[in-house]
Formats: sequence, structure tokens, C-alpha cells
Amino acid sequence: MAIKVVPASEMVNQKGTKFEPGPWITLDQERINQFADVTDDHQFIHLDEEKAAQTPFGGTIAHGFLTLSCLVPMCQDSGLMPENIVMGINYGFNKVRFLTPVRAGKRVRAHVEVTDVDAKDDNRFLITQAVTVEIEGEDNPALVAEWLSMVVAG
Repeated sequence: MAIKVVPASEMVNQKGTKFEPGPWITLDQERINQFADVTDDHQFIHLDEEKAAQTPFGGTIAHGFLTLSCLVPMCQDSGLMPENIVMGINYGFNKVRFLTPVRAGKRVRAHVEVTDVDAKDDNRFLITQAVTVEIEGEDNPALVAEWLSMVVAG
């Protein structure tokens, strides 16, 4: 993935920009366990390998919110920004859907497309990105989301 930097005057013309897939991130059992501790979500499906093996998933799975949280490292080297950027902040999500559980040990990566750029003024832009998280070796994505970012140019 690569960062696309454009003049502020060109930001609103970037709808449809697609980025190369991001780096693979492994959602291993250690990371799942740590996320469970941080969020106090200790459901067996995430932590108990023996009991989880008896479910239709066949083993432990990552929390959906863990996969969502990994959008930051999966997308850190991609995105749209104006020249002379002062800051960018997460603005939220319009939509998030967890489509396929991610089995412990699987790798995931993000595919990103800019679907909208709304100029709030000459220096602030609300960017909407369609994000799909691919699970290595699987046909269906882990999640799809509409991610909002606010960027400010200097």
C-alpha cells in the first residue's frame, strides 16, 4: 500500500481511489488472549482451544473487534491525504459487518477504496473508505466496513 498525497484542491476528486492490499497481520492465540484480557471478553470461543474445537468453528477464533482494531496496522501505509497535512483522526464507522470468523493463527489483510471525500472547508476533509479484510486462503472476508477519517491540511 502507499500513501497518496494530493493538493487540498484535488481531495474531492479522489473518489474511487483504490490502494494495494496492506500487509498481512497474524491473529495468533497470544494476540487473541491479550485482547481478551484488555477488553474483559473471555468467552470460551476465543480462549479455550479444547472446548472451541467442539464448535462449528473447529477451534478458537479472534474477536471481531480485534480484527476491526487491526485495521490501523493493516492500513497504516495507505490512505489519502492532502499536502501539508496537519493531522488525521478516526471519525468513526458508518457500517461494520463481521462476515467470517478468523481462526486463531490465520493471517488477514485490508483492501481499501476511497468512496467519498467531503470538503468541510478549504482545509478539512471527511474521507469515507470501504474496507474489506481478507482472510488468507479463504473465499469470504472477515469483515467489511465503511471507515471515516477526518484529515486537516495546513
